[in-house]
Amino acid sequence: MPLTGRVIDGFAIGEVLHEGGMALLHRASHPNEASALLMKVPRLRAGEDPAAIVSFEMEQMIMPRLAGPHVPRFVAMAGFEAEPYIVMERIEGTALSERLRDLPLPIDDVAAIGAAVADALDDLHHQHVVHLDVKPANILFRPDGTAVLVDFGLAHHDQLPDLMAEEFRLPYGSTPYMAPEQLLGVRHDPRSDLFALGALMYQLATGETPFGEPRHLKGVKRRLWRDPVPPRRRRDAMPPWLQEVILRCLEVNPDRRHPTAAQLAFDLRHPDQIALTARAERRRRDDLITVLRRRLRPEPLAPRQLGAAGRIAAAPILAVAIDLSQTSDDLAGMLRNQVQKMLGTRPGARLACLNVLREAAASAEDAAARNRHVQRLVELRHWAAPLRLAEGRVTFHVLEAPDAAEAILDYARANRVDHLVVGARENSLSRRLLGSVSGQVAGEAPCSVTVVRRRRVG
Repeated sequence: MPLTGRVIDGFAIGEVLHEGGMALLHRASHPNEASALLMKVPRLRAGEDPAAIVSFEMEQMIMPRLAGPHVPRFVAMAGFEAEPYIVMERIEGTALSERLRDLPLPIDDVAAIGAAVADALDDLHHQHVVHLDVKPANILFRPDGTAVLVDFGLAHHDQLPDLMAEEFRLPYGSTPYMAPEQLLGVRHDPRSDLFALGALMYQLATGETPFGEPRHLKGVKRRLWRDPVPPRRRRDAMPPWLQEVILRCLEVNPDRRHPTAAQLAFDLRHPDQIALTARAERRRRDDLITVLRRRLRPEPLAPRQLGAAGRIAAAPILAVAIDLSQTSDDLAGMLRNQVQKMLGTRPGARLACLNVLREAAASAEDAAARNRHVQRLVELRHWAAPLRLAEGRVTFHVLEAPDAAEAILDYARANRVDHLVVGARENSLSRRLLGSVSGQVAGEAPCSVTVVRRRRVG
C-alpha cells in the first residue's frame, strides 16, 4: 500500500525521495519536529531480497545508539509488528554522488573529501560501528562541509548481534568498493572501511573505479590477487604522496593499510610528512608471475578480533608539545621518557612533535622568520632522534601563533589527537600572573592529557 499522503504515528509522509535496493526514503514531517525529516521503510513485497528485512533490523538496532555530527539524528522507529519505519534527520546538504559527473576532481578536493570522510569513519569507529558500505551515495555533506554517513543496514556493531553474518553466507556490499576480507566473511575490521575509502578516492582522482564494476562474486574475488592499475598511470599529474595514500588503503592485507581512519585523515592533511615507499612511484601493475603466485598461495586474511574501538585504542595519535625555548634538558628528557613508555605499549601509535613559534606567520620575503621556522624543525627532529622511530611514524610541526595553548588545542582538534603530552615549566612570575600553557591545555583539550613536571627538590 502506498505510504505517500498517510499519517503514521503522527508523521505525515510525503513523496519518495530515493528508491534503493532494500528500502524507500520518504520526505516526512511531524508537528513536534522543526527540522526536515526522512522516513525509511523496507521493501516488503513478495519476491524481494530477504536481506532487506534483516538489514533493516540491523539499522533499527544501530541507529538509536549513534550520535554526533557525522550521522543523521535518530528520531523514531516502529517494528515489523505494524508498519516498520525509521525516522531520522534529513541532511540539508549534497551527496557525494553528485560530484561524480565532474570527475576527475582537483587533487586538493580529493584530499579534502578523503579527510572529511575519514573523520566521519573515525567518529563511527569510536562508536563501535564498522560501516561496510562506504560509497558515494552513502556520503552526504552538511552545509559546513562535515561529512555524514548514512545507511547502516550492512554495518557491524561490536556490541550487538550481527544478524547479517548469522543469516547469510554471501557477502553484501557495493562491489566497486568492497574490501577483500569482506569476501571471506570478515565483518568486524574497521580497516575494511579504509579500503572502501581508498577505492573512492581512486575514483575521484582518476574518474574510474580501481576494480571496475563487477556484477558477480567471481569478478569481485579478483582483487584478492590482482592489484589495480596505479592511479598515476591513469592521471599523470597525481602527486606521489596521494598515490602512496590510495594504494596503501587498497592493500589486500588490512595490516598494511593505515591502522585507523584518524591516521589516514592525518596523512591527507599533512602530505609533506608522508613517508613515501615504492608505492608512490609505481606506474605498472604486478607482473603475471607475481599475480599467479598470489592466486595459488593466497595470503591469510584473518585479522585479530579487536573490533572498531579496539583498533583505535591500539593505534592512537599521540602529540607531544615541546617548548624548545624554555624546556630544560631534564624536562626534555622526562618528556621523551614519557612518550617512549606510551609508544612502547601502543605499537601502532603515531607521534606528532609540536612546537609553537610565538610570532606572526612569516611572509614570503621574511627570510629570518623562515630560518627560525626551519631551525625549530631541526630542533624537534633532534629531540625525537633518541626515540628511534621509523619514518612515517613520527611527524614534526612548528605552529606559528601568538597564543601557544590555543595553537596546541587547535592542532589537537583538527587532527583528532587521542593523547597530548605537555611539559609544565618552573614557577615564574609570568606563569603565576597569566596562567600556564599546560594548565589551559589540560583543562580544554578534546582528548586525554599527560602533564610532565620536574619534581621539586627541597
